[in-house]
Amino acid sequence: MVAAGTLSRGLAVLSCLVGEVEGVPLARISDQLGLPRSATHRILATLTDEGFVFQLKPSGNYALTLRIVGLGLRHLATSTITGLAKPVLVRLARTSGQLVRLSLADREQLIWVAKEQGATSGLRYDADVDHGHVIPLDSTATGIAWLSALPEDRALRLVARQEQPRRHPVGPEFPRSLADVAARIREAREQGWARVHESNERGISAMAMPLVDAYSGEAIGAVSIAGPSILLTEGRMREILPALRQTVAELGDIAVALAGEASCTPSPPAQTKATDPSFEKLGR
Repeated sequence: MVAAGTLSRGLAVLSCLVGEVEGVPLARISDQLGLPRSATHRILATLTDEGFVFQLKPSGNYALTLRIVGLGLRHLATSTITGLAKPVLVRLARTSGQLVRLSLADREQLIWVAKEQGATSGLRYDADVDHGHVIPLDSTATGIAWLSALPEDRALRLVARQEQPRRHPVGPEFPRSLADVAARIREAREQGWARVHESNERGISAMAMPLVDAYSGEAIGAVSIAGPSILLTEGRMREILPALRQTVAELGDIAVALAGEASCTPSPPAQTKATDPSFEKLGR
């Protein structure tokens, strides 16, 4: 990968050094970025002069100083995690032209915690009634996406235990049994993302991908795109899937902090059954 422009090249070099406690030799940085050795050396020299990089002895490898960490901590001190996620969500909303939402897991439930509307005119979907509420796991793309990243037995138990009041009429594709939900979870697990058409709400389609902590592998939430079914068709979902995938990858960089913020947020009233109902039918 050849980074274009001085700033881009400098940022690419810094990215190469992230997580490298023992440092990285100049040759490896040069090869990884597809840059000439001389150009790589000049960039490293500039970053060293500015205090972002230092050279380890006796290896000669280059490593990051604490200056970047300090800048990050200063920024975090004045920002909420959902605030940090906002620019990424805004970009996806503009690309998709639909409603984008971030959900986070709080123990055994999901909550929508941030949203951005990408539709500027015409037919659009606004879900103010849902924002901040516990998410139905069985009928939403968000719920299915999150469940697909969990062990199957745990996922199905969570669905069976949730007693979710419906705040709007469900659609004709609403799942009628736990077997229906299980099939959707398996499909989402196989393809890496979930989709529903007129399931949780009549006339609305949605797609979502699970947000997973890259270090622990824990599923901490999901990112979804929802809109009128006439606009968010199967073909349109395929078109914007790369943008959704990129958004999830970027938010994965702050996944640990996102999970921490969710655990500090007061939970809505619990809406689970005292005992597991039959796995044959979803009780409604």
